[in-house]
Amino acid sequence: MAAYMRGVMYFVSIDRNAFLIRRRAIIEESKRYLRGLRRKPVRVLFPESDTGKVIKTTPQPQAAERNVKREKKKVEEASFAAQQPEQSGFVKAKSNEQSATRRAAALKDQIDGLRFERAFPGDKRLARLVSVARSRTFREHQGKILLEGRRLICDALDAGANPQMVFFSTADRLRELPLDKLKRATLVKVKFEDIKIWSDLVAPQGVIAIFARPDPSRLNFANRGHTVPLSLICDNIRDPGNLGTMLRCAGAAGCHNVLLTKGCVDAWEPKVLRAAMGAHFRLPIYPSLEWDDIENHLQKAATVHVADSSCGADRSREAEDSKVTSFQKDSKAGEYGWISTRPNHSNMRYKDYDLDSDSEDEGLSLSRVGSKLYHESWAQSPTALVIGGETHGVSLEAFQLAEKTAGHRLFIPVVHGVDSLNSAMAASILLFEGRKQLLKLMQTSGRKVKSKAERQIS
Repeated sequence: MAAYMRGVMYFVSIDRNAFLIRRRAIIEESKRYLRGLRRKPVRVLFPESDTGKVIKTTPQPQAAERNVKREKKKVEEASFAAQQPEQSGFVKAKSNEQSATRRAAALKDQIDGLRFERAFPGDKRLARLVSVARSRTFREHQGKILLEGRRLICDALDAGANPQMVFFSTADRLRELPLDKLKRATLVKVKFEDIKIWSDLVAPQGVIAIFARPDPSRLNFANRGHTVPLSLICDNIRDPGNLGTMLRCAGAAGCHNVLLTKGCVDAWEPKVLRAAMGAHFRLPIYPSLEWDDIENHLQKAATVHVADSSCGADRSREAEDSKVTSFQKDSKAGEYGWISTRPNHSNMRYKDYDLDSDSEDEGLSLSRVGSKLYHESWAQSPTALVIGGETHGVSLEAFQLAEKTAGHRLFIPVVHGVDSLNSAMAASILLFEGRKQLLKLMQTSGRKVKSKAERQIS
């Protein structure tokens, strides 16, 4: 009985182990199948007991159907093209025509080899750049200026200014400019109505350019050989029209340079540019200078003269009353019409200046700066002429510099009842008179040098 029980237990243990092994194999096989379905393998390897078996994946029926449909469609298209050759030729011709149209449009966007862009509807580049160029703060920070009109743009290009962007309305307007100097600029074609909206002119010319702010030391001035040793110093000129006219007169008189003190209107203001008529590109203009820096821009041993309209009234009074002593009496700066009584913070001597004080030690005594008529001899060496604004007049620093260089107060006599000439008119008269005197001096010195050389040769 005991032996029988041991046999039964032995068979039960064997069956149990076989069942567990078979169950483990089934679980491992299901896991491998599940992993294979997730990874989509090319082949699936079974457990160790079935290592020799390889199951190859069969193509999905949907992919096969798609391939059949694609082949069938190709056959139908080929048969359709064979049946209607004329229609296929028409399609090809139409596609060729479209490509030719694109090539023609690309060629149309060129003018004499220069490519340009067409402003799309709602393009804000012109409005944005014009707004920037009209603001002095943005002009100084971004270093850009706006020039409008063919002549002004041509003068800038001839002087070597750097163009950044040019807006034009028609190809003829662009061809009026030297195209060889616009190769690095961005050319944009816009509607004339857009230029008219942003233009300051009554009759716009259809071309606006944005330039980099020029450096006067790097520009090429064409008329440098016709200059005379004469500099113009603009002292607190705030009217754009007056400053532009003075720059134009300085360029016409052949001045060496123009110096603008702090307080003057910006030289690159659109109104100044229009009034100057291209003078910005005919002589160097140095803006926003302190009086200490002005001496560094003057020629060596230059004499500074000041335009003063008030001393003419004193002379007329002398002629009428025959009182020379009244003219020789010491006077202070505040008693003259074109002289400013603003305090000079660079020199504390003028800070507490009192107009009602009779002390000669307070303020600047103008008796040390002699006066002359404009046609008298005053330009006998390198010369600088100071023109003050009509509102604030000539500053005290200008008279101090004139006294330091042994200069004079110059005035232009006018008929009784007329107050004075404006700054631009006075500057034009004095500049051309100075040019005449300097040319006469140069001719005289040239004759002396020539005669001396001839005597040495003989």
